[in-house]
Amino acid sequence: MSYLYAISNVQIGLDAHDCEIKQQLADHCSLNSDALVSFNCARRALDARKKTNIHFVCTYEVELNHLLDPLPNNSRLIEHSSFTANTPEPLSRPVNNDDHVVIIGAGPAGLFTALALAESGVQVTLLERGKPVETRMRDIGRLRSRGELNPESNICFGEGGAGTYTDGKLYTRIKHPFLRHVLHTFVRFGARDDILVDAHPHLGTDKLVRIVRNMREKLIELGVDYRFETRVDDLLMINGAVTGVRATNLATQTEDEISATHVVLATGHSARDTFERLQTLGIKMEAKAFAIGVRAEHPQELIDNIQFGASHPKLHAAEYSLTHQTKDKHLGKRGIYSFCMCPGGLIVPSPTEEGHMAVNGMSNAKRGGRWANSGLVVQVTPEDLTRHGIAENPLMGIAFQRELEAATFKAADYQYASPTMKLTDFINGRASGTLASNRFKPQAIPSDLHTLFPNWISQPLAEGIRTFDRKMRGYITEEANLFGAETRTSSPIRIERGENMQSVNARGLFPVGEGAGYAGGIVSAAVDGLKAAAVILNSNDREG
Repeated sequence: MSYLYAISNVQIGLDAHDCEIKQQLADHCSLNSDALVSFNCARRALDARKKTNIHFVCTYEVELNHLLDPLPNNSRLIEHSSFTANTPEPLSRPVNNDDHVVIIGAGPAGLFTALALAESGVQVTLLERGKPVETRMRDIGRLRSRGELNPESNICFGEGGAGTYTDGKLYTRIKHPFLRHVLHTFVRFGARDDILVDAHPHLGTDKLVRIVRNMREKLIELGVDYRFETRVDDLLMINGAVTGVRATNLATQTEDEISATHVVLATGHSARDTFERLQTLGIKMEAKAFAIGVRAEHPQELIDNIQFGASHPKLHAAEYSLTHQTKDKHLGKRGIYSFCMCPGGLIVPSPTEEGHMAVNGMSNAKRGGRWANSGLVVQVTPEDLTRHGIAENPLMGIAFQRELEAATFKAADYQYASPTMKLTDFINGRASGTLASNRFKPQAIPSDLHTLFPNWISQPLAEGIRTFDRKMRGYITEEANLFGAETRTSSPIRIERGENMQSVNARGLFPVGEGAGYAGGIVSAAVDGLKAAAVILNSNDREG
């Protein structure tokens, strides 16, 4: 008989060999190294606070053939290895009924909801307004190379959701029993095992394309009615309960009414026309805080030198996470922070509406590109918007996003290009008309970003960047540019729902994920979708 222990806070040098690690773990347990049947790193985070002592902080799972008594510090007996995949009990109940669930959106929330339901035997129809992930790549390529926008197939719309083209970051601050299941599911469909270990795991856009395709093939094998280029235009309702949807096939321009016992709304944060229709239907929603700003691009080598001080084979492209809080005499405290940092990546155009422009960032699995980029954004609250002349209503944040995106398009000479400013020029409050070297496509157009943003955004942003330079000496450099405008950080609305995951005034409607205002990334959106699936699988009360 063997026993499994988790030993946390184990500091491992960059050059440590397995034999050294085994001895270190044995010493921690006051044992000979031969007593360890096996050992595996279950959690790994890089500690680079001291450049002279960069190391990993790890949790190891150690298998022994006897119990430890007394139990060493930072150790606990565990029942199962974290590498063992298992389906959480609320998602593992097969059903035998006539339920038909329509899921709107094939992003992480929609895909994971569909998978959980279909594997339990529920009939599922999955509707995606965009195209398959492979075809979607060609539409994004045309936007970057020719400046041609397809409003239904782009960085935000299409199979896999917006996260497919934003590096595939899997880091989340949420704590939930479904979280580990999400990671194991990604591994099941082709992700590397190290996402189960790394503190800040990522998939990379190139790998996500294959993973999403594999998930689609499994869903179709399970009998899911998987439809692309299908936009949901309306909900069908009777006596306050959702009974289905009205959808348009964008390729044929034909309408279809699809009946359902439950409808899962997993549209993502950019389905503005859907939110407008929901408001017309009286679905309760509220404006919420979000953030807007710019994309900063630095040479990756510069970021590596700031963060690490020296190169090492075990050190991958450096990341950063920066925050600042300013106190404006008129607006009070305001958060400024880096967002969706993409090491070794590139900045991409991410508009979804004609005559509007926005940017985002992405990187591939190896993060081997020459440039690092990150959103640098300023918190915006509903109170800010009413204070600056936008009428108070649930969609006021969308109105402000559109206003800024239209101004960005205009500043880019009415092209799907990016108004761009050298970072030092932005800090100094002057536009030199010159840019640092960059690789943005279709085009980076020298602009004064202080004229693009209102003062209550640009001034806190400049203050935040100065603070970032004090935290990362050399961050303010002539080699960096700022690209406008980063507007799609999160949904500016929240669709109100109860503890049963359903809309508070539309029974059978499950608003989930980023678009509904309940998630902030791939993993949290997937978990939110699974929570809805669990309610559907375990509820005997069809009326919620």
